[in-house]
Amino acid sequence: MINRLKVLRAERNWSQGDLAEKLEVSRQSVNAIETGRYDPSLPLAFKIAELFGLAIEDVFTSPSREN
Repeated sequence: MINRLKVLRAERNWSQGDLAEKLEVSRQSVNAIETGRYDPSLPLAFKIAELFGLAIEDVFTSPSREN
């Protein structure tokens, strides 16, 4: 899954730790999601989208939809 998490976080000048705290997950989890090593659960994906005030599709994209 492709995501815009790093860009969205940087636009707000949040560290990975800041975002992790807001999402109630570890900084390592945020790093793994940003680098594509881990796909978040659906509830966490919705929580991320809500935190940024976006639709889930505006944060996460399927690699097959990128082409």
